[in-house]
Amino acid sequence: MACVIEKTIRSAFTPVIGAVANFNRKRMTAPEGGHPYLTGIHKPMTEELTLENLTVEGSIPTQLDGRYLRIGPNPVTAPDEASYHWFIGDGMTHGVRIVDGKAEWYRNRWVRSNQVSDALGEDRKPGIRNPRSDNANTNVIGLNGRTFAIVEAGSFPVELNEELDTIAHNPFDGTLHHGFSAHPHVDPKTGEAHAIVYDAPVMNTIWHVVLGTDGLVKREEPIKVQHGPSVHDCQITDNFVLVFDLPATFSVKRMLAGFDFPYDWNPDHKARVGLCPKNGSGADTIWCDVDPCYVYHPANAFETADGKVIVDVVVHESTYARTTFGPGGTWSRLERWTVDPKSQRVDRKITNNKAQEFPRYDERLTTQDYQYVYTVALVGEADRLDMAGSELFKHDLRSGATLSRHFGDNRHPGEFVFVPRSATSGEDEGWLIGLVIDMGQETTELQVLNADDFLGEAQAIIHLPHRIPSGFHGNWVASS
Repeated sequence: MACVIEKTIRSAFTPVIGAVANFNRKRMTAPEGGHPYLTGIHKPMTEELTLENLTVEGSIPTQLDGRYLRIGPNPVTAPDEASYHWFIGDGMTHGVRIVDGKAEWYRNRWVRSNQVSDALGEDRKPGIRNPRSDNANTNVIGLNGRTFAIVEAGSFPVELNEELDTIAHNPFDGTLHHGFSAHPHVDPKTGEAHAIVYDAPVMNTIWHVVLGTDGLVKREEPIKVQHGPSVHDCQITDNFVLVFDLPATFSVKRMLAGFDFPYDWNPDHKARVGLCPKNGSGADTIWCDVDPCYVYHPANAFETADGKVIVDVVVHESTYARTTFGPGGTWSRLERWTVDPKSQRVDRKITNNKAQEFPRYDERLTTQDYQYVYTVALVGEADRLDMAGSELFKHDLRSGATLSRHFGDNRHPGEFVFVPRSATSGEDEGWLIGLVIDMGQETTELQVLNADDFLGEAQAIIHLPHRIPSGFHGNWVASS
């Protein structure tokens, strides 16, 4: 019955739906004490800065030549707090240029969506847009010598220059047709980047998208689904791309109620993991049942000799069920899943029970067995599963041991990315690079840690005299 109602609503005249949503939005009330994702550690920056010759404590390795980039939501104008969701804020990129043992500059720039350009009184940027949304706020990556801000749910990538200014809205030189993902994964054996893509209003199809080594789309393979699931991330093995089809789906009810982010927890949606052939038909996807939960981010995945797939994931009890402001839920933890294509079941084992997110690993080992995962602590309270923890974890998947690096009270790390010291360095021989927010001082540090001396002194700390809001994903982009 619910499906029939949704189809009927979707066939209605679009302006009518918008009018209903706008009417209900005006009746909503803002949260008491301010919006949790517009205050405190999430309070937006209000200007773009260019800072040069940054203060450095310790020594930056001379092997590092590139940019550390980070992105997150940062509304350019004050949004309607009653309907605002953390995931929809205007994208803002942050970057630190490192070369010759120096931190040359820090820059932050809004990604120029039409809304941002209009608010700043600028001409709109060129390029091809999805007419529903042209915001990009979730990840910023280097690809074939170019820089892209990316997001899921239908928006196209936004190309940036070296200094993080927006060049154009660019669906990979016109080769992308169905939007993109915030999380492409590069196969080290082929150099191709794989992603699972969904488009918010499309309820029955998602796509496996592959970028060739030339940075152009070479595959957009449809995969049939139901209810419009939000598939935030994926992972790959030698033969498969993993599809996390879990019970967070498009909600017409929330859309009509006036919420800007129309997704909700859907107990009627069957939880499953798909093994889609990387080079085959989406219709041949092997679906494996899993107990209801949600995964935003996996670490690595690989195949075993007996044909099973191992994947390490940060698992949430649910998402969107308990709040309309952010992810919500009651717990998160690190688990190892064994996906069995023969029994079509997923076996779950807890690796570490602490609240955590943003798993990273040595991406040279994508599709291979590996040993280490690095994650960031979350607050660990129900409905406060956001970036206000104070620890960085290093999980040894072989011994089962976990090291915890504590940054101090009121000091909060974001996602740390692993950078090897050289192309031939071992898995743990490299640096972990990420931002640490000091809420007491309202400042930020870019820290360079030695992964193989995880609890030792930082290799280098680059000081920034302002607080960067807690955001989403960061990457190291080496110079071309």
